[in-house]
Amino acid sequence: MNRKKGVVLINMFLVATVFVIGADWAGPAALRFFKNWFADLAIPFSYYFLLVLAEDQFKPLLKWQVKAISIFALCSLSETLQYFGIYALATVFDPLDYLMYAIGVGFAAFVDRIVFTRLFRFWN
Repeated sequence: MNRKKGVVLINMFLVATVFVIGADWAGPAALRFFKNWFADLAIPFSYYFLLVLAEDQFKPLLKWQVKAISIFALCSLSETLQYFGIYALATVFDPLDYLMYAIGVGFAAFVDRIVFTRLFRFWN
């Protein structure tokens, strides 16, 4: 688990670095994407890998589907609450955010189950 934890922490560090650097250097389309939707992709992606760290203590999380559904449900709940004026993770309701959450979680599951299992023998 220590090697897995290291991979997750490096992953989190890289996502946080992109948040700090931002996209002010990019063109207008990339900057608009970054300001509107990057967090909606990166947050579920990162939350998914936080659940990877809890797999040993909470056995249902060993299944990638449980992690993916849990994170998508959490982010979707937050977005739905925004619609009703209850602000949890953000303050602006955007129905497109649901799609971004699904893409972020789907990409995390892909990285978890396909990329990391091929890169690291210890990942399974």
